[in-house]
Amino acid sequence: MTDALSITLAQLNQTVGDIGGNAARILEVRKRARESDLVVFPEMQLIGYPAEDLILKPSLIQRAQAELDRLAQATNDGGPAILVGSVFVRDGALHNGVALLDGGIVTAVRFKHELPNYGTFDEKRLFSPGPLPEPVLFRGAMLGLPVCEDIWHPDVCRHLADMGAGLLICVNGSPYEIEKDVLRIEGVAKRRAADTGLPLAYLNRVGGQDELVFDGGSFVVNGDGKLAVQMADWEEREVRTHWTRTARGWNCDRGQIEKLADHPEDIYCAMVLALRDYVDKNGFPGVVLGMSGGIDSAICAAIAADALGPERVWAVMLPSRYTSQESLDDAMACAEALGCRYSTIPIQPAVEGFDRMLEDDFADTQVDITEENLQSRIRGVTLMALSNKFGPMLMTTGNKSEMSVGYATIYGDMAGGYNPLKDAYKMTVFAVSEWRNSHKPKIGLGPEGPVIPENIIRKPPSAELRPDQKDEDSLPPYPVLDAILLGLVEHEKSVEQVVAEGHDRDTVVRIERLLHLAEYKRRQAPPGVKLGARNFGRDRRYPITHKFRSG
Repeated sequence: MTDALSITLAQLNQTVGDIGGNAARILEVRKRARESDLVVFPEMQLIGYPAEDLILKPSLIQRAQAELDRLAQATNDGGPAILVGSVFVRDGALHNGVALLDGGIVTAVRFKHELPNYGTFDEKRLFSPGPLPEPVLFRGAMLGLPVCEDIWHPDVCRHLADMGAGLLICVNGSPYEIEKDVLRIEGVAKRRAADTGLPLAYLNRVGGQDELVFDGGSFVVNGDGKLAVQMADWEEREVRTHWTRTARGWNCDRGQIEKLADHPEDIYCAMVLALRDYVDKNGFPGVVLGMSGGIDSAICAAIAADALGPERVWAVMLPSRYTSQESLDDAMACAEALGCRYSTIPIQPAVEGFDRMLEDDFADTQVDITEENLQSRIRGVTLMALSNKFGPMLMTTGNKSEMSVGYATIYGDMAGGYNPLKDAYKMTVFAVSEWRNSHKPKIGLGPEGPVIPENIIRKPPSAELRPDQKDEDSLPPYPVLDAILLGLVEHEKSVEQVVAEGHDRDTVVRIERLLHLAEYKRRQAPPGVKLGARNFGRDRRYPITHKFRSG
């Protein structure tokens, strides 16, 4: 019976479906952790998470089992054991689980009991729940191995404690949401420690996967609820923790307590890391984006420079006859401050060509939004041509406020492969722009110092598709619009509830109508990183065709 354990927590990135590559990383970490008794890896680390319907391919399951067996064989050298998440089949049922590998064999497997089926999660569609798990005997210690959602409900941890577990090791694939780090520690882990009197090691992954990004931030709390270890967020880490059996049970020695990113750095890091992994894991050499001289494209260029390095970012100004000299100057100044490539391609020749093409059919009609949208679509075609010819991914730059009400041109400024602002309201865009001008993110590859000209932040937003156009010609001021949208979208409030908060009823009714009308556009929008609790797509799934109005 041992009275001391050394456990390395490996907070890693992963690539969905790269089972061989993920396994190789696991062995690399184990080699560096030779002095430990056990090396722990996040939920589904072997196959990547979330694998979505890839998990239904028999060939993936077979390959995962073969790699798991090879990992187990590698532990026959007298070194540390491995605890790793993967997919398992038992009696024809598919399970999300963890395997303990030691002494050359798989010594234990435990399945996830609580399957999340809300928001971004759809696990009940893919997996069968495991039974309430029993503790695992490991070198004289009884380990409880809840998996992610298992600790968000009290039953699993209480059962493990009742069955004799001495410490809990919880592997996770917990996506980032604003303020979720506080919820994990204060709202969940410390409650489970208080419920059971057991210490809990919480290991999360880090990295982007399509519309999700994982922030890491792994930690250990002891049975008294005190934080013993806090790992960094937004970066890979391998931290060796030391555990001692005392008269009152197992206790983790106090280790390093890293400071987590404050707000809005957390949002900015989420956008940076999500874009970096989307571009790199999909094999793009870099990104190209339209640089309008406005704040949305400016912060997107900054995010891209911090994600990929300025040398992999190509900003393109596409002026029309309505583009002001102010916008031309601001766009160039921003590109110069970031140090990225900058080009100017006037679109007026194409606009005139379309005017000539359509003049017979458009005869005797008034110039309206149709002609405005043509300019946006010409820009989209031009940027896609650069992407096709030279390989960089086209990045779109529309924010959540605009996408909520359809203030975006389908097949125009919505064209592209990824949008870091998809879940960022306009006021969030202003906040992160101000923040970035006085801070460089800890994971950033861009330059120090201000990168967005102050005039871009201060001037009234405009699409510049007609003379003297301002966003507020068509929309309420953004502080008002965002407050209404927070009620309608994030909190699913009715028109009357939002009006009761002090908003004009006609304005709220109009915004709700626009919100529903724009659903078809959002279905065709590129993916973008989830930041809040109700992003468009994974969290909020509305029918395109319906007649319901709440007010």
